[in-house]
Amino acid sequence: MKKFAIAAAGGALAGILLTTQVAGPLLAQENNKSANVYEQLDLFGDIFERIRAQYVTEVEPKKLIEAAIDGMLTSLDPHSSYLSEDDARDMRVQTRGEFGGLGIEVTQEEGFIKVVSPMDGTPADTAGVEAGDFITHVDGESVLGLTLDAAVDMMRGPVGSEIIITVVREGTTEPFDISIIRDTIKLTAVRTRTEGESVVLRITTFNDQTYPNLKDGLEKQVEDAGGMDNVNGFIIDLRNNPGGLLTQAIRVSDAFLETGEIVSTRGRDPADSDRYNATAGDLTGGKPIVVLINGGSASASEIVAGALQDHRRAIVIGTKSFGKGSVQTVMPLRGDGAMRLTTARYYTPSGRSIQSLGVSPDIVVAQPPRRPEEEETDTPILRRSEADLRGAISNDSVSEDEREIILEEQKKAEEAAKLRDEDYQLAYAIDILKGMSALGPKN
Repeated sequence: MKKFAIAAAGGALAGILLTTQVAGPLLAQENNKSANVYEQLDLFGDIFERIRAQYVTEVEPKKLIEAAIDGMLTSLDPHSSYLSEDDARDMRVQTRGEFGGLGIEVTQEEGFIKVVSPMDGTPADTAGVEAGDFITHVDGESVLGLTLDAAVDMMRGPVGSEIIITVVREGTTEPFDISIIRDTIKLTAVRTRTEGESVVLRITTFNDQTYPNLKDGLEKQVEDAGGMDNVNGFIIDLRNNPGGLLTQAIRVSDAFLETGEIVSTRGRDPADSDRYNATAGDLTGGKPIVVLINGGSASASEIVAGALQDHRRAIVIGTKSFGKGSVQTVMPLRGDGAMRLTTARYYTPSGRSIQSLGVSPDIVVAQPPRRPEEEETDTPILRRSEADLRGAISNDSVSEDEREIILEEQKKAEEAAKLRDEDYQLAYAIDILKGMSALGPKN
């Protein structure tokens, strides 16, 4: 017992010595880091004072400090930034669904301003701006090298005023100008309609209105169809949806899931990580779902697509999504400004991060480019069938009522085929729902 006690004492002493030996250099390193930080802050103060005293024209100190803060944040990633008092107010207005501007979501890629997506029905959408476009000039002035916020400021202006943006687009050889008239942007978060027996839920953004609009619109379409038995499935159209509120993405996903994880967020500190799970209740009653995505589907859109895909609740079709898998937290600052800081990455239920990778569709379906107007023709294509042949034998094996049903089904099929010229991806989604409906419910 005595030997054990001595051995224990010796071990404790050795541990104390070892701790002292290791902790010494670590403390020294920490002190050096702190000293370096204060030296850099002193350097910042020196530069600030020299600019204020010696710059060729007088500079407002507040603008200098705000520019320094913004530069510090934007150096981290494309989504962290400083929000001045005006910017913070504009952001709060946008999440409520009404604001003035062009109606485009932009990001910065290698110094260039890139369009994530135009919003449905906005001036930019009407003028022909497309997801993936690079904006090089605003009213003839280059935006290359500007911060994202500075470029956005250049695009702001009074409602009713004209702006000309110069765009570089993949597949075109030369940059070209697009004229846009600024307007008040009133976003309808969700538009719903019925195509044949399929209900289409077009979600344009994730703001405070999204889930209420979705629920009300879905229920109305089902009611107009005469009940859920007359609906073969639902299409959630997330194309060119730039994202928005994480809380709304979770609620929309939960609307179609009975149980299981929707998304998890993981930050630098494990204590800041969160996991969000579905609650019982599926607005569709378990009907088949197809989700449509493309390169303009980002952030909250990818959360919904990834959750429904991982739970095998929906078939995802279209093209690879944008790949924004990070979460930004808006933190109020003194003076009514705010800081938007990337604080976490989000992960789909299977544990995959889509940051810079995007959600890959189960079935890749590209939208064919529009044909030039000169190629379009109204000349009908004549097709002949057995019934058109002279002396063809009539079909007397079906009743008149059965004949009417067959002709009505043929008419519906022809109307569905017309949609392929207008929106090939949506028509493809409708065809998938028809096929799933024909197979019948799972046992």
